[in-house]
Amino acid sequence: MNEAEVKKILETSKTIAVVGCSSNPEKPAHRIPRYMQEHGYKIIPVNPNSENILNEKSYKSISELNKNIDIVDIFRPSEECLNVVNKAIKIKPKVIWMQIGIINEEAKKLAERHGIKVVMDKCLMVEHKKLR
Repeated sequence: MNEAEVKKILETSKTIAVVGCSSNPEKPAHRIPRYMQEHGYKIIPVNPNSENILNEKSYKSISELNKNIDIVDIFRPSEECLNVVNKAIKIKPKVIWMQIGIINEEAKKLAERHGIKVVMDKCLMVEHKKLR
């Protein structure tokens, strides 16, 4: 995915479900969603071990979501992405975003077969900062 496509995704998206969102402020899986929240995005945390993250209700699984989701942001190991995408396709997000260092070609192909765009191995925050 090229830079212009990534820019368009960030400019047109409003709601981000963060799979693996952390309640620990020291972790990137907390800092990056917090940054996105501070820049006007609605963050929906998905973490089975937390009730509330970033002052938002945390969901145990992406399967529980029935809201309009623009981006499913994945903060899980690469080998877990296929399982996440399998669940995500049921809620029909516009984009699957795998954070920097997270690469799963099989998950990417599955999402694309269902008409979902995929950004892989890129940081949401880094890409958002390029918009300024």
